[in-house]
Amino acid sequence: MTHYMSKLNSFFASRWGIISAGAVIGVLASLLVYWGNPKNMGICVACFERDIAGALGLHRAGVVQYIRPEIIGFVLGALLAALVFREFRPRAGSAPIVRFALGVFAMIGALVFLGCPWRALLRLAGGDLNAILALSGLVAGVTLGAFFLRGGYNLGRANRAPLVIGLVLPLAVIGLLLLAILTPEFGRDADDNPIGPIFESVTGPGALHAALAVSLVVGIAVGILAQRTRFCTMGAIRDVVLVRDTHLLSGVVALVAAAVVANAVITGFTDEDLLKLGFANQPVAHDNHLWNFLGMALAGLCFALAGGCPGRQLFLSGEGDGD
Repeated sequence: MTHYMSKLNSFFASRWGIISAGAVIGVLASLLVYWGNPKNMGICVACFERDIAGALGLHRAGVVQYIRPEIIGFVLGALLAALVFREFRPRAGSAPIVRFALGVFAMIGALVFLGCPWRALLRLAGGDLNAILALSGLVAGVTLGAFFLRGGYNLGRANRAPLVIGLVLPLAVIGLLLLAILTPEFGRDADDNPIGPIFESVTGPGALHAALAVSLVVGIAVGILAQRTRFCTMGAIRDVVLVRDTHLLSGVVALVAAAVVANAVITGFTDEDLLKLGFANQPVAHDNHLWNFLGMALAGLCFALAGGCPGRQLFLSGEGDGD
């Protein structure tokens, strides 16, 4: 068993390991769209967290309210992988206020563009050329962040923490899963609309989703792969800028290539059209080039200073990282 685990570790740490993970994630993201998710939004951590916030009533934009099981799966998949490979280490305490502020501004920047780096890549794979501006902004933001890293910027080392600290987010997403399954209601208003505590869109992007079980299983699979390979969109750019290392970048390129192929196959053999080249009238998008660039530049800077893209932060939380 130990020999088998060692071989798995070696594969996931290899170039082919990260390429395989990126390719699988790209295909699964395209399949999620075919199974019901919004177009060019098979996976988007920022958008999905926005939808979850809406489902909990933290905002009342009625078109983006849904507990996205993919996010739950990301954390639980990373937790499962960390436990199996003995990498679950509860830790926390490194500049929490700074990290919180970085998270706030990262989310603002991502939602100005209408997507996290994962969705920028998937939008590009679907033919949305607005993603080029966003990815250019992401590179600019991460490069600026790398300048600060070179200058000595450091949020400090996290300290070992009690087990309960490492389980905070895994337990929270289990709670979300129960809410998604049970969908409790306080009652209904005069128009027969449900009155919380869980809200769900009936129109707009929030109303488009794959089946709960399918989304959860895909999320768990992605969580396992990303935890083992350390997949990170921001890290791919940072490593190229700082140390000329293209290991993580090869996984990102594989994700885009696999998503393009999957989109082409789905478009060619089904009634779904997942390829639309151009800037205008793209799904869940806008073509304001300046704000696409600036929004993702802000997000990229925050990702670099916080140590990971939104997906990577979820996978780290599954490993027990409270930061």
